[in-house]
Amino acid sequence: MEVAPNANPPVCKIMDFGKYKYEQDVRRKESRRKTSNVVIKEMKFRPKIDEHDYSTKTKHVERFLNEGSKVKITIMFRGREMAHPELGKKILDRIADQVKDVGHVEAAPRVDGRNMLMVLAPVKKQEPKPGASKPRAVRPAEAPAPSDGVAAAAAAPAPAVESVPAAPTS
Repeated sequence: MEVAPNANPPVCKIMDFGKYKYEQDVRRKESRRKTSNVVIKEMKFRPKIDEHDYSTKTKHVERFLNEGSKVKITIMFRGREMAHPELGKKILDRIADQVKDVGHVEAAPRVDGRNMLMVLAPVKKQEPKPGASKPRAVRPAEAPAPSDGVAAAAAAPAPAVESVPAAPTS
């Protein structure tokens, strides 16, 4: 395999092609595993929705967001309901307010024909990084020294001097 084709003379490296192909496949599988498929779930509401239906559908929206899916909320208008888009906007704002701890508004409410749409995305959870531990408490011996330089020198203990035994000579 050529390492530096522009060098004079070109630099090449002898390698096991089977091992090279295997390592490429492993890298490809690893990158595929780290990607996430974004699933968009849809929940449909109506402007004259009953309180119980509203609460049930809102619980479903919360569940979808907790699972990590995006949620497209559709308010469907029929007939004379189109004259009152503020009712749909009020419902969408109410839903966004109720699920603000698990999701945030990704696409603001907009009218699309006879429907009003809004997209909610799940809130990213801050997971502790592996290897990162809790901040340790400062012990009294490690407490910061006073800000006064003279007092700090007087208060600081003298450095310990270790005595090293002399090596026996023969």
